[in-house]
Parts: sequence; structure tokens; C-alpha cells
Amino acid sequence: MGAADKWLLPLVSVSFVSLMLFLSALSGFSASSALFARLPPPSYVRRGAAAPPAFAYLLAGGRGDGRRLLRLLLAVYHPRNQYLLHLSADAPDPERAELAAAVARAVPAATAFGNVDVVGRPAAGTPMGSSGLAATLRAAAALLRLDAEWDWFVTLHAADYPLVTQDDLIHVFSSVPRHLNFIDHTSDIGWKEGQRVQPVIVDAGIYLAGRSQFFQATQKRDTPDGFKFFTGSPWVILNRRFIEYCIFGWENLPRTLLMYFTNVMLPLEGYFHSVACNSDFRNSTVNNDLRYMVWDDPPQMEPRFLDSTHYDEIVNSGVPFARKFQEKEYLLDKIDEKILRRWRQRPVPGAWCTGRNRWFSDPCSQWSNVNIVRPGPQAEKFRRYMDRILEESKSSNSSCAQ
Repeated sequence: MGAADKWLLPLVSVSFVSLMLFLSALSGFSASSALFARLPPPSYVRRGAAAPPAFAYLLAGGRGDGRRLLRLLLAVYHPRNQYLLHLSADAPDPERAELAAAVARAVPAATAFGNVDVVGRPAAGTPMGSSGLAATLRAAAALLRLDAEWDWFVTLHAADYPLVTQDDLIHVFSSVPRHLNFIDHTSDIGWKEGQRVQPVIVDAGIYLAGRSQFFQATQKRDTPDGFKFFTGSPWVILNRRFIEYCIFGWENLPRTLLMYFTNVMLPLEGYFHSVACNSDFRNSTVNNDLRYMVWDDPPQMEPRFLDSTHYDEIVNSGVPFARKFQEKEYLLDKIDEKILRRWRQRPVPGAWCTGRNRWFSDPCSQWSNVNIVRPGPQAEKFRRYMDRILEESKSSNSSCAQ
């Protein structure tokens, strides 16, 4: 067993041990470690170009976000996908343990399919600096080891929520070329050059336990000319081949840019963007992050919180995800009821769920064929939106040339 296998052991082997033994002996948690009786066996999950696409989700949050991550998981769960839940280092271990146990209780299919894991040795939660990028790359590497046959890597935060079911998402992405990456990006960095690009940041969270601050050097560095700097949304949907390129780096570009972005203030707003647009992946990049957000004018560091006044716009937007939401925002309940058809503490029912839908019975506690989907009304809106942005991407020059 190599070093990588030893590191991954807490994420892979938990399906074979009980939760309490795992918590006492190892450093990662898995929803698949709880024991359930009378569960149907996992059905065959088809993979490959002829099969429906599969997604690898990173669901990330900080201290106190355990319940929000559980709700987000329930809203995006499907047996075909792989999920990695990350509570940053400022969250206590009991919160991670409770999250793993709650997933096992709420999603019986996660036990059978073994497709939900919780990071046991998390990265720091430094708001600025390289910790977030390191955690994202680590999660992507772990998801490649857990299941190397997914098609797209999706990053979501505890403040995000889906606007389509997974049946809708899988249905629409079934007609999308699987080499495409969805990254909102631009090389017009404007004011960010002096405030985000040139300052030199040292993230204390990467070398000091329990620290979440960053230090800024007194001097600035020149804007790079050895590669073109791109910036944009930190929320991305990346195809597996591009993730493999970033992780394994058969060319030196991903490593070179990683060393540079280690000292950038907000590296998640530029690393994947710059790697894609400075490599052979430049022609497979769609300039869109597939998120609904509302910004102040001029825009602040983060988008505005969404509320019930945004519901009609959300429904008609056609995009699959939205942010930011407060934890107890009523709009989330309305999305569950009207769009996702999800009951509290249950996954979104899809074509894979075959149990009876009763207040006392979860239809997704029983399942059959997980390779079929049943798209709903939002799927058509999402399909039209996807067709439009793909057509715009084809008809325009490469967005990476901007």
C-alpha cells in the first residue's frame, strides 16, 4: 500500500467497519458505516459514454454548517453520483461525526451504494489564502480515487442550493459534450490587479494548527507575464479529464500555477480559470458557472442573500444552482416544496425511488434501476438555458482569448 492509499484509507474502508470503531481508530467518517436491516442491494450503476452522466460533488462548509450540508446533500443526492462532505478545521470532530451519522440515518441508499464520505482531517477554514484551493484539489483527488468514472466535478457550499432535481440535471447533461468545463472567467482583471493579483498573501492555516488568519507582505509583485491571468467565479463544474490534468499534471503548467496561486489572496477565483485558459483545455471552456446570484451595484465580496422575493426569477432562470441562502430562509422550504418535491429530512425522490410516498414512509428507502431518470418541469427550462449558452459558446471566439 502506497502513501496515497494510506492517506485515502479513512475515506475508502469505512464501509467495512462500524461508525464507533471508525471514529475511535481512524480520522475520516463515512455515511456508509451505519448498519441498516432489510435494505435492497445496490443496483448496477452503468458507466461510460453510453450511460447517463455521473457527478462528483464537493459539499463544503465551516463550523456550525453540519445541518446545512446534510440538507444540501439530501437536495442533490442520487445513487449514480459520488459525494464528499468537508467541514473545515474550525468545526469540532463531534460535528463531523454527527454529520456522518445523520447522513446514514437520512439516506439509506448511501449505505448500500457507499457513495457519501465525510473528510476526517479537514483543511483550515481561512477565508483568504491557499487553504480553500488546497482543500478543493485534495477533495478532487479523493473523488478520483473513490470513483474514477464520474464525468463532472461540482463544487457547492453550505449556502448553495439546487434549483433542479438530479433527474433533471442528469437528463440535461446527457446531451452535453463531456469534455466541456463550466467556468465563469475573464482576463479583464481591472481593479483586481492591484487588490487581488499583485498583493502577496501567506495563509497561516496551511502551516499553523488552529490558525485561520493570513499575512500580507508589505511589497507587491508584478502581474505575471509568463502566463495570462484569468479571474472569475470560484464555483465551477469541471470535467474529469481536466481534473486529472490539474491533479496529475502531465505538463508542468498546473504545478507552476499552483505555486503562484499559493500566495494569491483568493486563488479559487483564478486557479482553474488560468490553468484552463493557458492550456489545451481553452477550447473546451464554457464561460458560465451555472449559478443564480444577485449582486449589489457595485458588487461586494459576496452576492446578496436570496429570499422569497427572488422566487419567480429563480424558477424562470433555468440555471441548476443558486446562492447565497441563510440557513433558515423560507425560500429554501418553498424550493423543496414547489421545485424539488422534497419532504423534510428525505432525499429528493427520483425515478430510482420505488417505495411508497407517505408521510411515514420515504420512497427512496427502496430502489430499483438507478440508470433511468424522470425529468420534471424545470428540466425543460434548464435545457433551453443550456442550449443557449452552448450555442453562444460555439458562435463566439474562445472566451479564453478575452
